[in-house]
Amino acid sequence: MITISAPSKTDLLAKLFRGFGDPSRLGILDALRLRPLTVGEIVETTGLSQPNVSNHLGCLRDCGLVVAQQDGRYVTYHLSDDRVGELLALADELLA
Repeated sequence: MITISAPSKTDLLAKLFRGFGDPSRLGILDALRLRPLTVGEIVETTGLSQPNVSNHLGCLRDCGLVVAQQDGRYVTYHLSDDRVGELLALADELLA
């Protein structure tokens, strides 16, 4: 019999911080701090390629930092929680 244990708090934290661990993902998160965006708008804002943005959005969704919302023909992405933006702002302050 195979048993699957629930992820530990440390595992969940590592997954969360994985989302913050890449400059491209940080650029996407930073862009989403201002307002929800489509993939095309994220591409335009960050200068990343569309496949690259899509790949990173998948990671950010998996990490629980970004959620997608179907809006007609488009999918709009936004931060999953306002505290994600606050965490980014705190990091900016810490680095200043």
